[in-house]
Amino acid sequence: MTTMKSVRTAGVGKIDVVDVERPVPGPKDVLMKIRACGICGTDVTFLHMGGMPARAHLGGDLVPVALGHEPAGEIAEVGAEVTGLKAGDRVVVNPQDAPSGIIGCGGKHGGMSEYLLIENAEVGRSVAVFPDTVPFDVASLNEPMAVSRHAVNRSEAEPGDKVVVFGAGPIGLGAAIWLKLRGVEHVVVADVIPGRLQKALAVGADAVIDSAEEDVTARLTELHGQSANALGQPRPGTDIYIDAAGAAAVFNTVVANAKWHAKLVMVAVQKRGAETDLGGMLRSELTLIASQGYPTEIFEVTPELVEHHERFAKLISHRVPFTEAGRAFELALTPGAAEKVVVTFEA
Repeated sequence: MTTMKSVRTAGVGKIDVVDVERPVPGPKDVLMKIRACGICGTDVTFLHMGGMPARAHLGGDLVPVALGHEPAGEIAEVGAEVTGLKAGDRVVVNPQDAPSGIIGCGGKHGGMSEYLLIENAEVGRSVAVFPDTVPFDVASLNEPMAVSRHAVNRSEAEPGDKVVVFGAGPIGLGAAIWLKLRGVEHVVVADVIPGRLQKALAVGADAVIDSAEEDVTARLTELHGQSANALGQPRPGTDIYIDAAGAAAVFNTVVANAKWHAKLVMVAVQKRGAETDLGGMLRSELTLIASQGYPTEIFEVTPELVEHHERFAKLISHRVPFTEAGRAFELALTPGAAEKVVVTFEA
């Protein structure tokens, strides 16, 4: 049996790097050698939980979870019936297309491994090929940038719109980039960490707000002009709010500031429910739009990620070798220690 190393949960806040059997591709599969894999907030959630409740013991025993769903790598082996792919091709994957379950989020296979089996491999459905002009670490952003792109698509933002993104993590900054590439006139990013706000400006945001230190209402009014809600009460002229933070305070801030017919796109996983001011929503006829995953965007983003890869590369704060996986996950688990951690693998 040929083995490989793979990362999985090992209790609350802990990982194990374990030796597991290296998958053997069937006639319709390919084996991918991982060269980079990002750490997502979902990975951190599984670590906070210590695993995943076993189906037979919901709320009881936890089973280990294979981590990683943001891999980029190169094809190592190709099944006899696979077309359009060859050994050496550089690829990103659609984690939601795996027949044996989503990659890295409770499915059989995790992307934070030396190799990954791509079942029923098909270009444009399960994988996309990218050129060698793009480093593997930047290519690993394909999946989270698809999440950001879906949120922007859900917003239906137009060039004349004024938008604020709450949360300058990878999803929020990705949304800011996509908004500017879409031609949106004015994009503001709000966060409580000054370093993240500097990065927002570096990737193209028109302005930033330190919401821990500044009056959000006053700053948005200064930046986007003054408008009103349905009762004529003064409100900032912001057209679209994107919540990429997942904090109850963001939702409440939006409701308190929304002008008539403003939109709120919720892409962050809400960490805790907020008491919603339904009356405030009514007074603004605020449209609440939920954004989940990437129904079509997973490979729609790939050509633009390739074209603008130097801009997207700025989202990566830490590149950590797989031999130091423990340190990589420690960084991801420590609030404020890192924006985007990508684990890199030797060729």
